[in-house]
Amino acid sequence: MTQTVKQKRLVVLGGGESGVGAAILAKVKGMDVFLSDMGKIAPRYADMLREHDIPFEQGTHTPQLILNADEVVKSPGIPPTAPMVQALAERNIPIISEIEFAGRYTDAKMVCITGSNGKTTTTLLTYHILKKAGINVGLAGNVGRSLALQVAFERHDVYVIELSSFQLENMYEFKANIAVLMNITPDHLDRYEYKMQNYVRAKFRIINNLTAQDAIIYWQDDPVITSQLRAISTEARLFPFSEHSEGDNTAAYVDDEGEIVFNTPVESLNMPRADLALNGLHNLFNSMAAGLSACLLDIKKEDIRNALSDFEGVEHRLEPAGTIDGVRWINDSKATNVNSCWYALESMPKAKTTVLILGGKDKGNDYTEIEHLVDEKVKAIVAMGLHNEKIIEFFGDKVKVVDTHSLDEAVAACYSLASEGDTVLLSPCCASFDLFKSYEDRGRQFKDAVKKLMK
Repeated sequence: MTQTVKQKRLVVLGGGESGVGAAILAKVKGMDVFLSDMGKIAPRYADMLREHDIPFEQGTHTPQLILNADEVVKSPGIPPTAPMVQALAERNIPIISEIEFAGRYTDAKMVCITGSNGKTTTTLLTYHILKKAGINVGLAGNVGRSLALQVAFERHDVYVIELSSFQLENMYEFKANIAVLMNITPDHLDRYEYKMQNYVRAKFRIINNLTAQDAIIYWQDDPVITSQLRAISTEARLFPFSEHSEGDNTAAYVDDEGEIVFNTPVESLNMPRADLALNGLHNLFNSMAAGLSACLLDIKKEDIRNALSDFEGVEHRLEPAGTIDGVRWINDSKATNVNSCWYALESMPKAKTTVLILGGKDKGNDYTEIEHLVDEKVKAIVAMGLHNEKIIEFFGDKVKVVDTHSLDEAVAACYSLASEGDTVLLSPCCASFDLFKSYEDRGRQFKDAVKKLMK
């Protein structure tokens, strides 16, 4: 008698880029697939599911169709406290991430990048270097297309993957070849019981399963990263970067001549800091991390130099939105936490010539980190959100604060406060979900509002 092999049942929770990609990969691999989303699935994703004959539901989770899964792929935006996730856990049904699932079906090298700030720019910059060097490279994670969808239909030699703490939560056997830790500062603490160490542990899952052949690239001056590295054991090689050399082990730094030094066993090079396409201290660190990754992948020196010199930057990250009557307007909507705003303010002129827009959905912010920069550089704060009490309470006796509750109100207030030579900086420190669909929506509406002022 021929024994029938039971078809594996994979259930996907979440019908966005990540979830739909995972569902399609599972279908390609011959699994019994079902996708469920508590919200409404975007038409293009619903069409993709129908095209691949994958059954799905939206607006509900049907327990009978989910709790019979052999394994579940959970989209990163769904918290572990969600009722269906808890029900799965009670039944000991394995829950993994899309990245974990996709990693089972590719032998490509993985450059994985995380951090509270700078990870998107570093990811896109690393991808830019490799693409320009002629490497068959894919871009995935928080940017680019779903890793699972690419693995289903394409073959890449290297993937550059931006990983949030949410994605890292359900990664277990996945292994990076190069793990990049940009920085770790308080963020998403509402997801982590307002305990910083829970957030740190999630970020550090990026170094799980690394071997002696693998590498960890990290900011040498980040106290959280360095403390955590001292407290754990890893076989991976360490490649720290810093603004200045801190001994023989600093793998990237700026020397006394203003040259960035990249030093790895695979490739080493120097280039003038002034040649970097991106300005500011934060972008120096982003460029160092990307350059070190490229060196370890044995990319030619000239390709690295050229790519670091002509990269065009990231939308919503210190993006010029226009100049009106001598006032610069800057879109930094991607600054959804305090540390990211710190980097933006650090790049502003020292005189009190910045009108700063703060506000949105607070994630447990501690504004003391930017207090001295506000005192040094900011002439006024425009609070833009449904609930601005915390901002007003913290900054109200330090600088002029204007309370607004819409983008139009905020832009109008900035226009009246700013004078020739000033900068209006949207760097909110907060998530966007009180007034906007996303930080991208917030940034685009801001740019549109500035364009209207220019007419």
